[in-house]
Amino acid sequence: MESAAVLFHLAFPVADIPTAKNFYVAGLGCQPGRETASSLILNLYGHQLVAHTTVELTPQKGIYPRHFGLVFLSETDWESLLHRAKDKQLTFYQGEKRRFAGSTLEHSTFFLEDPFFNLLEFKYYCHPSAIFGEIEQGLVGDAK
Repeated sequence: MESAAVLFHLAFPVADIPTAKNFYVAGLGCQPGRETASSLILNLYGHQLVAHTTVELTPQKGIYPRHFGLVFLSETDWESLLHRAKDKQLTFYQGEKRRFAGSTLEHSTFFLEDPFFNLLEFKYYCHPSAIFGEIEQGLVGDAK
């Protein structure tokens, strides 16, 4: 399934909208959209995120099973976001690192944690074929 005329949509939990705006707009650089007292639409690199308030927020015990983010097609763009996150003093859940070095799955990655325990991963693959392919490698994520 492939189409360039499609945007990704993700709804996620937050405790309050002002704190969400501070992290996602002032920190991460999202463009804000429509807003109510209990929800906020965000433009993250052309994709729609929607923050919805809830009282049920609990931290995970690691990056699995749930996180979301972006795969950059340009290493320069990935590095720009990394530098922005550092400059804005966003919370790093895992700092930048290179995974699967020397293989066709090699990629740079870092994880941020928003104020509501949502984990965001941003990565850049050295070999674009690894984004959806390289299935013979049989590896996904870190060993548990």
